[in-house]
Amino acid sequence: TRAVASIFSRPEAWSLAAEPFKLLGILDVQNVPCARHSILYGSLGSVIAALGHFLFTSRVRRSCDVAVGVFILGTLGCWFPCRYNYAKQRIQQRIVQEGIKNKILFESTHLDPERKQIGTKSDNS
Repeated sequence: TRAVASIFSRPEAWSLAAEPFKLLGILDVQNVPCARHSILYGSLGSVIAALGHFLFTSRVRRSCDVAVGVFILGTLGCWFPCRYNYAKQRIQQRIVQEGIKNKILFESTHLDPERKQIGTKSDNS
């Protein structure tokens, strides 16, 4: 009972999130953006396509071929648009962060673009 008590007294000993899940040993599904989403949609589509093909044709081998093909196409079909949107979002985020950093750095200095605009407007009045 002492060994059991020592395991339950340390939360890190029974943590489930200690090991990341890697698909085929290379793709960390938990940490790679779009991986979980793409794998789930690809596998769901392949199961539905294989069952539908089997119900219509009763050919097991061809249904498995259809399942593999739909899995590959479905996974890649979800992966590439998701990664494209993720990259586009990261670029936009970087631009906004750079703008905020410049705003903070140049605020109330002679390099502030808003200060120059305000100064020229007051001179014309």
